[in-house]
Amino acid sequence: MNSTQDKQQSEESRDGREVSVVVSGCEKDDARTVFDVLRAAFVTDRASVDVPQDVTGKRPTAWVVTVDVTEARVVSGPVRLGAPVTADVQGGYWAVDRLRQSLAGAFAVRVVGTVSGDQEEEVRLRLENKQAERSAGPGS
Repeated sequence: MNSTQDKQQSEESRDGREVSVVVSGCEKDDARTVFDVLRAAFVTDRASVDVPQDVTGKRPTAWVVTVDVTEARVVSGPVRLGAPVTADVQGGYWAVDRLRQSLAGAFAVRVVGTVSGDQEEEVRLRLENKQAERSAGPGS
């Protein structure tokens, strides 16, 4: 095998476990909350001190992180958002599903759009606060 083939195989295996996440349409604190959950669940390319910042001007702001879903850690439970957050995730089918399942430990996750490709998919997620579970006891 030559170095070109080695590089191609390395990129293919990396692509199978990495998911690109773009968070937009929210306040920077909510973006940080989403990134904190992702960092707690997986290895990401953002250090904990690399926090979302406001950008001056009238352009929409989007924050991006790359997540390696190979080794998932347990997310401790629901966290609070100030408002719903849109997250566009792109990667291999297995990796995107694993990321979505992990986010469901912290947020109510709803798929609001998908674009499927041969080996990858792009999914738009809406992340919201989980509602408190109510038990339906007698007389309810």
